[in-house]
Amino acid sequence: QVQLVESGGGLVQTGDSLRLSCAVSGRFFSSYAMGWFRQAPGKEREFVAAIPKNGDSAVSADSVKGRFTISRDNAKNTVYLQMSSLKPQDTARYYCAADRRTGVPETRARYYDYWGQGTQVTVSS
Repeated sequence: QVQLVESGGGLVQTGDSLRLSCAVSGRFFSSYAMGWFRQAPGKEREFVAAIPKNGDSAVSADSVKGRFTISRDNAKNTVYLQMSSLKPQDTARYYCAADRRTGVPETRARYYDYWGQGTQVTVSS
């Protein structure tokens, strides 16, 4: 079973930066498209960013465009989410997910096969 483990969350202030990491087990990481999603209390899970298996043409939600950057290191089986200019509305639990089928950066959660447990990001005002 593929395991995803997120790290790097924490409590920060408005305007700060954080980098989330997601380590993925197994031999097939380079064939997965990867995504980041987030869920705030009382809200539905929402797409944040996704990157295809080859690392080109990443996509991100309008709410984070220009502030968040997704990247991956296939040699380390790790995907990252660099977050800058954080706002209180970015407060959520952040999840990484692996899509083993399409290889392209899907924005819809149903296309992802494996999920991590999440890491909490809290931005104080």
